[in-house]
Amino acid sequence: MTQEKFILISQLGMWFFWIITYILVIKQGIRDKRYGMPMAAICANISWEFIFTFMYPLNDLHRILTFLWFLLDIFILIQFLLYGYKEYKKFFPRKVFYSSFFITLVVSFFTILAMMHEFNDKAGVYSAFFQNLMMSGLFIALFIQRGNLSGQSMGIAVCKMVGTALAAVCFYLYFRTPLITIISLAIFVYDWIYIILIYRFNVKYAK
Repeated sequence: MTQEKFILISQLGMWFFWIITYILVIKQGIRDKRYGMPMAAICANISWEFIFTFMYPLNDLHRILTFLWFLLDIFILIQFLLYGYKEYKKFFPRKVFYSSFFITLVVSFFTILAMMHEFNDKAGVYSAFFQNLMMSGLFIALFIQRGNLSGQSMGIAVCKMVGTALAAVCFYLYFRTPLITIISLAIFVYDWIYIILIYRFNVKYAK
């Protein structure tokens, strides 16, 4: 298999598994009436997808696939706005909840643009891996905070890990940098911790 074919297959696999991840998050959110993705992760994801769909697309295929992510993330964002306040209303008023979301969205958007120019990264690779690492940690934090699997599932955890692993292997083989390598390994470790936590929870409550 040529390098170009391997890269294309890896990219398509990454997009496919992340699309499945988003669909599973939406499905679980509808079922449990809970948001399935933490606020900072939603803001970073939808900002990245907007930037690389409408402002700096790499090519037509990249624009189409990233646009699919963007559409799915809109549903995830709506779920957060619908269900999120129920979890935080005892800590602060509604206007603070929505204001913090808006501020996080704006900060995420301009941070990704800044990283793109800082690293001369027209494909948004560094920001994508950074926000993926953040998401891995936030999924674990969300599970610990709730103490149950509402809004989450083993399918979400596995598909996220597989999608990210495909991208990480591709970058390690052909576009290796020390920073991306370290972030990729950290994501892999956090994703395995998340999977183990879900597995142990399922085993405990299946008895």
